[in-house]
Amino acid sequence: MGKPTVQSKSVKVPQKSATLCRRSHSGSHNLLFLWFYTDPWPDLTRTQKPISASDGITGDDCNTPPSSASNLLLDPPNSTFYDDPTLSYSIEEPMQDWDEKRREWLNHQPSFSAGGDDRVLVLTGSQPSPCKNPIGDHLLLRLFKNKVDYCRIHGYDIFYSNSFLHPKMRSYWAKLPLIRAAMVVHPEAEWIWWVDSDAVFTDMEFKLPLRRYKAHNMVVHGWPHLIYEKRSWVGVNAGVFLIRNCQWSMDFMNVWASMGPQSPNFAKWGRIQKSTFPDKMFPASDDQSALVYLLLKEREKWADKIYVEGEYYFQGLRRRYAEKLSGSYAALREPYLKKAGYGKGSWRRPFVTHFTGCQPCNGDHNPLYTGDSCWVGMERTLNFADNQVLRRYGYMRPNLLNSSHVSLLPFDFPAEEEDDDDVETGKISLSVV
Repeated sequence: MGKPTVQSKSVKVPQKSATLCRRSHSGSHNLLFLWFYTDPWPDLTRTQKPISASDGITGDDCNTPPSSASNLLLDPPNSTFYDDPTLSYSIEEPMQDWDEKRREWLNHQPSFSAGGDDRVLVLTGSQPSPCKNPIGDHLLLRLFKNKVDYCRIHGYDIFYSNSFLHPKMRSYWAKLPLIRAAMVVHPEAEWIWWVDSDAVFTDMEFKLPLRRYKAHNMVVHGWPHLIYEKRSWVGVNAGVFLIRNCQWSMDFMNVWASMGPQSPNFAKWGRIQKSTFPDKMFPASDDQSALVYLLLKEREKWADKIYVEGEYYFQGLRRRYAEKLSGSYAALREPYLKKAGYGKGSWRRPFVTHFTGCQPCNGDHNPLYTGDSCWVGMERTLNFADNQVLRRYGYMRPNLLNSSHVSLLPFDFPAEEEDDDDVETGKISLSVV
């Protein structure tokens, strides 16, 4: 589910009286978000507010109650939207009154109200057929393990899809039908977090600052000046984003998907996108160009609900502790990292490293990548991330290019020494579209 071409750089449930969806359509916020360690352009002026503890990334509030706290055996006899025979899970069928439907269901499931604003469902996936690349299926397994580890640590649910829910919406378009269906299947989830299969969590302790986005319905990584001044199709990265489970999102995805291959106007949209974005070289309509197009052409309608994020950078702390306490110790380390800075040149490790264009499954990586740089970079980055998990179990991989060998750690092993050497893994293959 990657992109057709790339540019690379080394690189509660709301309370019952609450509004489920932030609906205002007239605002001045420059759109959308994500998580990268270095930026591909040097002239970025940060307009976002600095990340702080009040955003929910540190302290007691950053630990979502586990799903086991909910009463999974409760199935009240009350009628809900699930009893409607006309209900459709298809992205081609518009959803009406979703906020009301979802609120009614939640009223019948009070155990899901605790921690509802922080309840996240992570979605990812790959094609249904075996990979052509000999190591592709192994890489996909490791990439999925990385996401499962992150979700286990932070109490997030995760769903992996290897099906095309719409026969014509494949590749990078396949995410939209899946997100649409997941919103209906998981009314308890406040946020749906799409993460491309080729993206790696490289800071396993960092937690999403969800309070930062309380006034927004979508968060995507991007650069406003590339969207509005340069008119670049790489002004955002549509490979990793948050979208709120609400009517606004249902409406937005209908418009977004209308530029996809299931539409009779698919070829027309490809021509429009190519004429709109000077740096777009291929003719087909793609999800990322469609997203940037909507931000440009329907800015008044959507922009104030879409947050463009460009922060997120963190690094380690030495001490033994239980895996479930990772978030709490991430809070403790932050005061010592104020001098680390943000953006290009920061020595904080990346939150997510995205290997856009490497195509681990089919092996047809972008020609800008030379030799085996994709596979070497993926192995180093996956092992760098996995070391953060293995340390909780008392082990680590001393050589990031050797996945088979692990060593038992002494009690006083200094995490920073290994981090200082291997934080470069976040630079060697960090790709941004």
